[in-house]
Amino acid sequence: MGPLYKRPICVLSGFTVPWLVLVSPSWLSLSGVGPCWAVLWLLPWALEDGWVSGMIAGFFLGILLDAISLGGATYVPALVALGWWWGKLGRRSPLLEGSLNLGLLAWIGSAVVGLSLGAQFLVKEFGESIFWLLHWSFLTLLSQSIVTGLVAPIIASLLLLLWRRKRPIPFLEKTRLRKFARNRKK
Repeated sequence: MGPLYKRPICVLSGFTVPWLVLVSPSWLSLSGVGPCWAVLWLLPWALEDGWVSGMIAGFFLGILLDAISLGGATYVPALVALGWWWGKLGRRSPLLEGSLNLGLLAWIGSAVVGLSLGAQFLVKEFGESIFWLLHWSFLTLLSQSIVTGLVAPIIASLLLLLWRRKRPIPFLEKTRLRKFARNRKK
C-alpha cells in the first residue's frame, strides 16, 4: 500500500503515544512504571517502513515526548538510534514478526531508552545524590523493560497487522471519505 507516512491513520497513531504516556494505565505497570509506549509504536513502524522513516519517526516522537516531560533528559538520541537499527533489521529480514522476536527487540529498545535517559540524568545531576539516582534509574529501567517486553508481542503485532493490510480500512482512509462525499452531493 505504500509508505506508512503517506497514510494518515498511521501518522495519527503516533499522536496516541504522548496520550498513553500521560494516561499510563495502572493495571499495565510494574512497581508503578508502565511500558515504554514510544518503543511499542516505533518498533513496528521502523520494521515496516525502513530505517530513514524510522529515524525521522523516532526524532519527531522524541520531540513530542520531550514536550510533555519535565526533566532535562531527551528521548531523541535513543529513539533515532532505535529507528535506524530496527529499520535496518526490517529490511534485511522480513520475518521478524514472531512474538518472541518482537518482545526481545522491544525489551532491548526499552533498555536502550532507559539507559540513555539515565546517562543524561547522571551527567546533569553529577554530585552528592549519585547513589539515589543510580538506584532509581536501575529500578525504573528494569521495570519498564520487563513490562514493555511482555506487552510488545500483542501491541506491535496488532500495529503490524493494521499497517500491512492490503485493503483500506473503510472508515479511516481518504479514498472512502472522498467517495462518500461525492455520493452525498448527488
